[in-house]
Amino acid sequence: MTTAAPTEWPAYPRADGRKGIRNVVAVAYLVECAHHVAREIAAPYGERGVHVVGFPGCYPNGYAFRMLSRLCTHPNVGAVLLVSLGCESLPREELQTLVAESGRPVQTLVIQERGGTRSTVAAGRAWVETQIAALADADRVTMSIDELTIGTICGGSDGTSGLTANPAVGRAFDTLVGAGGTCIFEETLEMVGCEEDLAARATTPALAVELRESVAKAERYSVAMGYPSFATGNAAGGLTTIEEKSLGAYSKSGRGPVHGLIKPGDIPARSGLYLLDVVPDGDPRWGFPNINDSVEIAELISCGAHAILFTTGRGSVVGSAIAPVIKVCANPDTYALLSEDMDIDAGRILTGRGTLDDVAEEICGLVAEVAAGRLTASESLGHREFVLGYKSFEPIGPACHPAPLPMAVA
Repeated sequence: MTTAAPTEWPAYPRADGRKGIRNVVAVAYLVECAHHVAREIAAPYGERGVHVVGFPGCYPNGYAFRMLSRLCTHPNVGAVLLVSLGCESLPREELQTLVAESGRPVQTLVIQERGGTRSTVAAGRAWVETQIAALADADRVTMSIDELTIGTICGGSDGTSGLTANPAVGRAFDTLVGAGGTCIFEETLEMVGCEEDLAARATTPALAVELRESVAKAERYSVAMGYPSFATGNAAGGLTTIEEKSLGAYSKSGRGPVHGLIKPGDIPARSGLYLLDVVPDGDPRWGFPNINDSVEIAELISCGAHAILFTTGRGSVVGSAIAPVIKVCANPDTYALLSEDMDIDAGRILTGRGTLDDVAEEICGLVAEVAAGRLTASESLGHREFVLGYKSFEPIGPACHPAPLPMAVA
């Protein structure tokens, strides 16, 4: 941590004991037919903390419901407006009940019962206005690093990603976990070949088995789909093989012990380092596990991530609803070209203007500053991308949870 970085900051307390670093109003559409109305409700409040999330599907899916439940009760969310067409399969009453039980104000608008687009938009904006005013006076409490959950993902990777940004994030993760924080990494599709090293870091033998199987499942899924996690842009950026990409992606996890394995919507049981398995369970039937980076960001957030460290070599401009996205740029040329979209120039490692430890320290410092209220580049530019589709998962078993803490000696 840099000496200038805050060690404590004001945060928003939630009924479940967690704390938020933002206090947004989430407008959630429950089917694609309600998406436009939700967007119109939120449109006037682009700089006032109103974010749109939702599920486009008309048919039921347990994963999607779990995702929305977790997102609508995320610690960065202060109030929720559900926008329903009226005939979709997602159980809106159940979702409203879950949000209400979390202590948040919640309202459901059903377009088919409100008289259509204009009347629903008007009612939605009126409700949002009241919530914005109420949230402005919300109580604050003190929060510190050991109460933070941080996720990481890479996108638009190139030949520099595994040399600069990714290992720098790994070192930052080591520091954050060492300070009592919770860190989540994922992308098992990009860890094929790294499974033995990953398993060796498991805190229990049973967890090691689960970690190996998560990577094996990803490989099976990739073979079934006929496409590995290696895009044309990766090759154009200098990556030569999936093995090279895997090593770079894996380096984001750092070197410390892996405490547990989770799936989308699982909240880590306690602080530590966790692998998020985002590849669906069972026979491949949902298409590609993640059609774009925004899906993975949403899944990290569903596990309670307050903010996301996004590494990129080619350059990505996406942000996210609900949680800030911090861009760590691996390539110095990309940073020079897209500097307004980037937060950290990890490419300076290649030009001799810094070391991995320097950049890792900068990342940790910026994490604290963002938690304390500093806007990231994507937040300042209004990026609030969000994507959610269909998947299916089995619950995690006891082997996936962290090893019991040692008993105190009397």
